[in-house]
Amino acid sequence: MTARRATLVLAVALVLVAATFGTSSLYVPGIALLLAFAAAALWVWRAARRAQVVHEPGPRTVVEGEPYPLDVVVHANGVPLPGGRVTHPLAPSPAQVGTRSPARVRLEVASLRRGWQWVAPATLRVTDPLRLAAAEVPALDSNRVLVLPRIEPVLMSDDALDGADHSHLAGAGTPHGSDRGKRSIEFEMDGLRSYRHGSPASRIHWPILARTGELVERRLVGGATASPVVVLDAESPANADALDRAVRAAASLCVHLAPLAGCVLLLPGERAPHGIDRQLRLWPAAHARLALVEAGAAPPDYHGAAREAAIFWVSASTDAAPVGRWRDEGIRYLVTPSPLPSADSLFTVAGCHGSRLGATTDGIAPTARAA
Repeated sequence: MTARRATLVLAVALVLVAATFGTSSLYVPGIALLLAFAAAALWVWRAARRAQVVHEPGPRTVVEGEPYPLDVVVHANGVPLPGGRVTHPLAPSPAQVGTRSPARVRLEVASLRRGWQWVAPATLRVTDPLRLAAAEVPALDSNRVLVLPRIEPVLMSDDALDGADHSHLAGAGTPHGSDRGKRSIEFEMDGLRSYRHGSPASRIHWPILARTGELVERRLVGGATASPVVVLDAESPANADALDRAVRAAASLCVHLAPLAGCVLLLPGERAPHGIDRQLRLWPAAHARLALVEAGAAPPDYHGAAREAAIFWVSASTDAAPVGRWRDEGIRYLVTPSPLPSADSLFTVAGCHGSRLGATTDGIAPTARAA
Protein backbone atom coordinates (compact mmCIF):
# COMPACT_ATOMS: atom_id res chain seq x y z
CA MET A 1 0.00 0.00 0.00
CA THR A 2 1.34 3.42 -0.97
CA ALA A 3 1.90 6.20 1.56
CA ARG A 4 -0.88 8.22 -0.07
CA ARG A 5 -3.48 5.48 0.28
CA ALA A 6 -2.29 4.43 3.71
CA THR A 7 -2.55 7.99 5.02
CA LEU A 8 -6.06 8.42 3.66
CA VAL A 9 -7.22 5.08 5.10
CA LEU A 10 -5.70 5.89 8.50
CA ALA A 11 -7.32 9.35 8.63
CA VAL A 12 -10.75 7.99 7.74
CA ALA A 13 -10.36 5.13 10.20
CA LEU A 14 -9.44 7.51 13.07
CA VAL A 15 -12.46 9.70 12.40
CA LEU A 16 -14.81 6.68 12.19
CA VAL A 17 -13.46 5.19 15.42
CA ALA A 18 -13.78 8.54 17.18
CA ALA A 19 -17.37 8.91 16.02
CA THR A 20 -18.30 5.29 16.79
CA PHE A 21 -16.84 5.03 20.27
CA GLY A 22 -17.09 8.67 21.26
CA THR A 23 -13.33 9.04 21.60
CA SER A 24 -12.89 12.70 20.87
CA SER A 25 -9.11 12.53 21.20
CA LEU A 26 -8.94 10.56 17.94
CA TYR A 27 -10.58 13.38 16.00
CA VAL A 28 -7.45 15.50 16.25
CA PRO A 29 -5.02 13.19 14.42
CA GLY A 30 -7.72 12.02 12.02
CA ILE A 31 -8.73 15.52 10.95
CA ALA A 32 -5.10 16.63 10.89
CA LEU A 33 -4.22 13.83 8.48
CA LEU A 34 -7.22 14.67 6.30
CA LEU A 35 -6.19 18.33 6.20
CA ALA A 36 -2.60 17.40 5.40
CA PHE A 37 -3.81 15.12 2.62
CA ALA A 38 -6.03 17.84 1.15
CA ALA A 39 -3.33 20.51 1.44
CA ALA A 40 -0.75 18.28 -0.26
CA ALA A 41 -3.15 17.40 -3.09
CA LEU A 42 -4.05 21.06 -3.61
CA TRP A 43 -0.39 22.19 -3.58
CA VAL A 44 0.69 19.49 -6.01
CA TRP A 45 -2.26 20.13 -8.31
CA ARG A 46 -1.65 23.89 -8.45
CA ALA A 47 2.10 23.51 -8.91
CA ALA A 48 1.63 20.93 -11.69
CA ARG A 49 -0.81 23.19 -13.54
CA ARG A 50 1.62 26.12 -13.49
CA ALA A 51 4.87 24.21 -14.02
CA GLN A 52 6.53 24.10 -17.43
CA VAL A 53 9.17 21.62 -18.60
CA VAL A 54 11.45 22.73 -21.45
CA HIS A 55 14.23 20.88 -23.28
CA GLU A 56 17.33 22.96 -23.91
CA PRO A 57 18.96 22.52 -27.37
CA GLY A 58 21.32 19.56 -27.33
CA PRO A 59 24.07 18.39 -29.69
CA ARG A 60 23.01 17.81 -33.29
CA THR A 61 25.01 14.60 -33.55
CA VAL A 62 26.11 11.85 -31.21
CA VAL A 63 28.06 8.66 -31.82
CA GLU A 64 26.58 5.21 -31.23
CA GLY A 65 27.31 3.97 -27.75
CA GLU A 66 27.63 7.44 -26.26
CA PRO A 67 24.83 8.79 -24.03
CA TYR A 68 22.89 11.79 -25.24
CA PRO A 69 23.01 14.70 -22.73
CA LEU A 70 19.44 15.92 -22.26
CA ASP A 71 19.30 19.26 -20.44
CA VAL A 72 15.89 20.08 -18.92
CA VAL A 73 14.71 23.35 -17.38
CA VAL A 74 11.72 23.37 -14.99
CA HIS A 75 9.84 26.65 -14.52
CA ALA A 76 7.49 26.97 -11.53
CA ASN A 77 5.74 30.10 -12.85
CA GLY A 78 4.64 31.60 -9.54
CA VAL A 79 3.73 28.51 -7.48
CA PRO A 80 6.72 27.00 -5.63
CA LEU A 81 7.25 23.37 -6.41
CA PRO A 82 6.83 21.09 -3.38
CA GLY A 83 9.51 18.88 -4.89
CA GLY A 84 9.79 16.26 -7.56
CA ARG A 85 12.01 14.57 -10.09
CA VAL A 86 12.55 14.61 -13.84
CA THR A 87 12.44 11.22 -15.55
CA HIS A 88 12.99 9.85 -19.05
CA PRO A 89 12.24 6.31 -20.30
CA LEU A 90 15.82 5.88 -21.57
CA ALA A 91 17.62 7.51 -18.63
CA PRO A 92 19.08 5.11 -16.05
CA SER A 93 18.09 7.33 -13.10
CA PRO A 94 15.87 10.38 -12.50
CA ALA A 95 17.10 13.85 -11.57
CA GLN A 96 15.76 15.47 -8.42
CA VAL A 97 14.42 19.03 -8.45
CA GLY A 98 13.77 21.30 -5.48
CA THR A 99 11.68 24.37 -4.84
CA ARG A 100 13.94 26.81 -6.68
CA SER A 101 12.83 28.12 -10.06
CA PRO A 102 14.02 27.74 -12.69
CA ALA A 103 15.60 24.37 -11.94
CA ARG A 104 18.11 22.93 -14.43
CA VAL A 105 18.93 19.24 -14.52
CA ARG A 106 20.74 16.93 -16.95
CA LEU A 107 19.72 13.39 -17.88
CA GLU A 108 22.00 10.91 -19.65
CA VAL A 109 19.82 9.26 -22.29
CA ALA A 110 21.03 5.78 -23.22
CA SER A 111 22.60 5.11 -26.61
CA LEU A 112 20.29 5.48 -29.59
CA ARG A 113 20.27 3.57 -32.87
CA ARG A 114 22.04 4.90 -35.94
CA GLY A 115 20.24 7.53 -38.03
CA TRP A 116 17.91 10.42 -37.25
CA GLN A 117 16.23 9.87 -33.89
CA TRP A 118 13.70 11.83 -31.86
CA VAL A 119 14.51 12.03 -28.16
CA ALA A 120 11.23 11.46 -26.31
CA PRO A 121 10.07 14.27 -23.98
CA ALA A 122 11.13 14.19 -20.36
CA THR A 123 8.50 14.13 -17.61
CA LEU A 124 8.37 16.08 -14.35
CA ARG A 125 6.75 14.14 -11.51
CA VAL A 126 5.63 16.64 -8.86
CA THR A 127 5.33 15.26 -5.30
CA ASP A 128 4.93 16.79 -1.84
CA PRO A 129 7.51 16.12 0.91
CA LEU A 130 5.27 13.46 2.53
CA ARG A 131 4.53 11.71 -0.78
CA LEU A 132 0.79 12.15 -0.22
CA ALA A 133 0.03 13.44 -3.73
CA ALA A 134 1.68 13.30 -7.14
CA ALA A 135 1.14 14.69 -10.63
CA GLU A 136 3.07 14.44 -13.90
CA VAL A 137 3.99 17.27 -16.29
CA PRO A 138 5.43 16.22 -19.68
CA ALA A 139 7.77 18.43 -21.67
CA LEU A 140 6.16 20.22 -24.60
CA ASP A 141 9.02 19.64 -27.05
CA SER A 142 11.50 16.94 -28.07
CA ASN A 143 15.01 16.93 -29.51
CA ARG A 144 16.13 15.52 -32.85
CA VAL A 145 19.61 14.08 -33.10
CA LEU A 146 21.66 12.33 -35.78
CA VAL A 147 23.28 9.20 -34.37
CA LEU A 148 26.54 8.48 -36.20
CA PRO A 149 27.96 4.96 -36.66
CA ARG A 150 30.60 4.05 -34.12
CA ILE A 151 34.25 3.87 -35.21
CA GLU A 152 35.90 0.65 -34.05
CA PRO A 153 39.51 -0.55 -34.31
CA VAL A 154 40.67 -2.82 -37.09
CA LEU A 155 42.10 -6.01 -35.61
CA MET A 156 44.75 -7.50 -37.86
CA SER A 157 45.34 -11.23 -37.63
CA ASP A 158 49.06 -11.92 -37.84
CA ASP A 159 48.46 -15.51 -38.87
CA ALA A 160 47.34 -14.17 -42.25
CA LEU A 161 51.06 -13.78 -43.04
CA ASP A 162 53.27 -15.59 -40.56
CA GLY A 163 51.11 -18.18 -38.79
CA ALA A 164 51.31 -16.49 -35.39
CA ASP A 165 48.35 -17.12 -33.12
CA HIS A 166 47.52 -13.58 -32.07
CA SER A 167 46.07 -10.30 -33.34
CA HIS A 168 46.60 -6.63 -32.67
CA LEU A 169 45.15 -3.18 -33.29
CA ALA A 170 45.78 -1.39 -36.55
CA GLY A 171 46.85 2.13 -35.72
CA ALA A 172 45.06 4.42 -38.15
CA GLY A 173 41.64 3.08 -37.24
CA THR A 174 41.78 3.08 -33.48
CA PRO A 175 39.01 5.09 -31.82
CA HIS A 176 39.50 8.67 -30.60
CA GLY A 177 42.91 8.98 -32.23
CA SER A 178 44.53 6.28 -30.09
CA ASP A 179 48.20 5.72 -30.86
CA ARG A 180 48.10 2.02 -30.01
CA GLY A 181 49.41 -0.07 -32.88
CA LYS A 182 51.13 1.30 -35.95
CA ARG A 183 50.40 -1.37 -38.53
CA SER A 184 47.85 -0.74 -41.26
CA ILE A 185 45.91 -3.08 -43.51
CA GLU A 186 48.48 -4.03 -46.12
CA PHE A 187 46.26 -3.40 -49.12
CA GLU A 188 49.40 -2.63 -51.15
CA MET A 189 50.82 -6.12 -50.53
CA ASP A 190 50.02 -8.95 -52.93
CA GLY A 191 51.87 -11.92 -51.46
CA LEU A 192 55.41 -13.13 -50.90
CA ARG A 193 58.37 -14.12 -53.08
CA SER A 194 61.99 -15.02 -52.69
CA TYR A 195 64.21 -12.15 -51.73
CA ARG A 196 65.85 -10.32 -54.63
CA HIS A 197 69.18 -8.63 -54.15
CA GLY A 198 68.77 -4.87 -53.79
CA SER A 199 65.23 -4.92 -52.38
CA PRO A 200 64.81 -2.55 -49.41
CA ALA A 201 64.90 -4.04 -45.95
CA SER A 202 61.37 -2.76 -45.27
CA ARG A 203 60.02 -5.43 -47.64
CA ILE A 204 61.70 -8.35 -45.87
CA HIS A 205 59.24 -10.57 -44.00
CA TRP A 206 61.13 -10.80 -40.73
CA PRO A 207 58.82 -13.31 -38.91
CA ILE A 208 59.39 -15.93 -41.63
CA LEU A 209 63.14 -15.23 -41.58
CA ALA A 210 63.24 -15.73 -37.81
CA ARG A 211 61.19 -18.93 -37.95
CA THR A 212 62.63 -20.68 -41.02
CA GLY A 213 65.85 -18.84 -41.88
CA GLU A 214 64.55 -18.26 -45.40
CA LEU A 215 64.86 -14.75 -46.78
CA VAL A 216 61.47 -13.75 -48.20
CA GLU A 217 60.16 -10.34 -49.25
CA ARG A 218 56.69 -8.94 -49.59
CA ARG A 219 55.58 -8.32 -53.14
CA LEU A 220 53.84 -5.09 -54.07
CA VAL A 221 51.05 -4.73 -56.58
CA GLY A 222 51.22 -2.09 -59.27
CA GLY A 223 49.69 1.21 -58.22
CA ALA A 224 50.07 0.65 -54.50
CA THR A 225 49.86 4.39 -54.00
CA ALA A 226 46.27 4.60 -55.33
CA SER A 227 43.61 5.54 -52.82
CA PRO A 228 41.65 2.49 -51.66
CA VAL A 229 37.91 2.32 -52.35
CA VAL A 230 35.38 1.26 -49.70
CA VAL A 231 32.07 0.07 -51.16
CA LEU A 232 29.04 -0.51 -48.91
CA ASP A 233 26.46 -3.04 -50.11
CA ALA A 234 23.17 -2.80 -48.16
CA GLU A 235 20.84 -4.30 -50.75
CA SER A 236 19.92 -7.53 -48.91
CA PRO A 237 21.07 -7.40 -45.30
CA ALA A 238 20.61 -10.45 -43.14
CA ASN A 239 18.95 -8.33 -40.46
CA ALA A 240 19.11 -4.87 -38.92
CA ASP A 241 22.06 -5.82 -36.72
CA ALA A 242 24.05 -7.09 -39.72
CA LEU A 243 23.37 -3.82 -41.55
CA ASP A 244 24.53 -1.75 -38.59
CA ARG A 245 27.70 -3.82 -38.27
CA ALA A 246 28.43 -3.40 -41.98
CA VAL A 247 27.96 0.37 -41.71
CA ARG A 248 30.30 0.51 -38.71
CA ALA A 249 32.84 -1.60 -40.59
CA ALA A 250 32.74 0.71 -43.62
CA ALA A 251 33.12 3.78 -41.41
CA SER A 252 35.99 2.22 -39.47
CA LEU A 253 37.81 1.21 -42.65
CA CYS A 254 37.52 4.73 -44.03
CA VAL A 255 39.00 6.27 -40.89
CA HIS A 256 41.71 3.62 -40.86
CA LEU A 257 42.70 3.87 -44.53
CA ALA A 258 42.32 7.58 -45.26
CA PRO A 259 45.42 8.77 -43.33
CA LEU A 260 47.57 6.42 -45.45
CA ALA A 261 46.72 7.50 -49.01
CA GLY A 262 43.27 9.05 -48.86
CA CYS A 263 40.12 7.01 -49.38
CA VAL A 264 37.02 6.87 -51.58
CA LEU A 265 33.66 5.83 -50.13
CA LEU A 266 30.81 4.55 -52.33
CA LEU A 267 27.37 4.33 -50.73
CA PRO A 268 24.25 2.48 -51.94
CA GLY A 269 21.80 4.59 -53.88
CA GLU A 270 24.35 7.38 -54.49
CA ARG A 271 26.18 8.04 -57.73
CA ALA A 272 28.71 10.54 -56.47
CA PRO A 273 31.62 9.08 -54.48
CA HIS A 274 32.75 10.59 -51.20
CA GLY A 275 36.42 11.46 -51.32
CA ILE A 276 38.14 11.49 -47.93
CA ASP A 277 41.49 13.24 -47.61
CA ARG A 278 44.37 12.21 -45.41
CA GLN A 279 43.61 14.90 -42.84
CA LEU A 280 39.98 13.66 -42.59
CA ARG A 281 38.65 17.15 -43.27
CA LEU A 282 35.93 15.68 -45.52
CA TRP A 283 35.13 12.82 -43.19
CA PRO A 284 32.28 14.46 -41.17
CA ALA A 285 30.06 14.74 -44.27
CA ALA A 286 30.70 11.11 -45.26
CA HIS A 287 30.15 10.02 -41.65
CA ALA A 288 26.73 11.69 -41.64
CA ARG A 289 25.77 10.00 -44.91
CA LEU A 290 26.74 6.61 -43.48
CA ALA A 291 24.40 7.21 -40.56
CA LEU A 292 21.46 7.45 -42.99
CA VAL A 293 22.10 4.26 -44.97
CA GLU A 294 19.00 2.08 -45.17
CA ALA A 295 18.44 -1.43 -46.47
CA GLY A 296 17.25 -2.08 -50.01
CA ALA A 297 19.20 0.43 -52.10
CA ALA A 298 21.11 -0.93 -55.09
CA PRO A 299 24.87 -1.37 -54.60
CA PRO A 300 26.95 1.51 -55.94
CA ASP A 301 28.89 1.22 -59.19
CA TYR A 302 32.57 0.90 -58.38
CA HIS A 303 33.83 0.26 -61.92
CA GLY A 304 34.81 3.90 -62.31
CA ALA A 305 37.50 3.53 -59.65
CA ALA A 306 41.12 3.34 -60.65
CA ARG A 307 42.08 -0.13 -61.85
CA GLU A 308 45.01 -0.33 -59.47
CA ALA A 309 42.98 0.76 -56.43
CA ALA A 310 42.36 -1.76 -53.66
CA ILE A 311 38.59 -2.26 -53.36
CA PHE A 312 37.04 -3.16 -50.01
CA TRP A 313 33.54 -4.54 -50.61
CA VAL A 314 31.57 -4.37 -47.32
CA SER A 315 28.41 -6.46 -47.53
CA ALA A 316 25.57 -6.59 -45.00
CA SER A 317 24.43 -9.94 -46.36
CA THR A 318 25.51 -13.25 -44.86
CA ASP A 319 24.67 -15.03 -48.13
CA ALA A 320 27.80 -13.94 -49.95
CA ALA A 321 28.29 -14.90 -53.58
CA PRO A 322 31.06 -17.37 -54.44
CA VAL A 323 34.46 -15.88 -53.76
CA GLY A 324 35.51 -16.52 -57.36
CA ARG A 325 32.85 -14.14 -58.62
CA TRP A 326 34.07 -11.28 -56.43
CA ARG A 327 37.66 -11.96 -57.43
CA ASP A 328 36.76 -11.90 -61.12
CA GLU A 329 35.05 -8.54 -60.65
CA GLY A 330 38.18 -6.96 -59.24
CA ILE A 331 37.26 -7.02 -55.55
CA ARG A 332 40.41 -7.46 -53.49
CA TYR A 333 38.86 -7.51 -50.00
CA LEU A 334 35.44 -8.80 -49.02
CA VAL A 335 34.07 -7.80 -45.60
CA THR A 336 31.00 -9.71 -44.34
CA PRO A 337 29.12 -10.08 -41.04
CA SER A 338 30.07 -13.77 -40.95
CA PRO A 339 33.41 -15.35 -41.92
CA LEU A 340 33.63 -16.83 -45.40
CA PRO A 341 33.90 -20.62 -45.47
CA SER A 342 36.30 -20.53 -48.46
CA ALA A 343 38.67 -17.76 -47.32
CA ASP A 344 40.66 -16.95 -44.21
CA SER A 345 39.97 -13.76 -42.28
CA LEU A 346 42.75 -11.23 -42.64
CA PHE A 347 41.21 -8.78 -40.20
CA THR A 348 38.08 -8.13 -38.16
CA VAL A 349 36.32 -4.83 -37.64
CA ALA A 350 33.00 -3.96 -35.98
CA GLY A 351 32.01 -7.62 -35.74
CA CYS A 352 32.69 -8.21 -39.46
CA HIS A 353 35.35 -10.38 -41.06
CA GLY A 354 37.59 -9.17 -43.87
CA SER A 355 39.09 -11.64 -46.33
CA ARG A 356 41.65 -11.00 -49.02
CA LEU A 357 40.37 -12.65 -52.17
CA GLY A 358 42.91 -14.72 -54.01
CA ALA A 359 45.09 -15.21 -50.93
CA THR A 360 45.85 -18.67 -49.62
CA THR A 361 46.39 -19.73 -46.05
CA ASP A 362 50.17 -19.28 -46.31
CA GLY A 363 49.77 -15.70 -47.42
CA ILE A 364 50.95 -16.22 -51.02
CA ALA A 365 48.58 -14.84 -53.64
CA PRO A 366 48.70 -17.04 -56.75
CA THR A 367 47.69 -14.25 -59.12
CA ALA A 368 50.05 -11.61 -57.72
CA ARG A 369 51.80 -9.24 -60.10
CA ALA A 370 55.45 -8.48 -59.65
CA ALA A 371 56.46 -5.11 -58.32
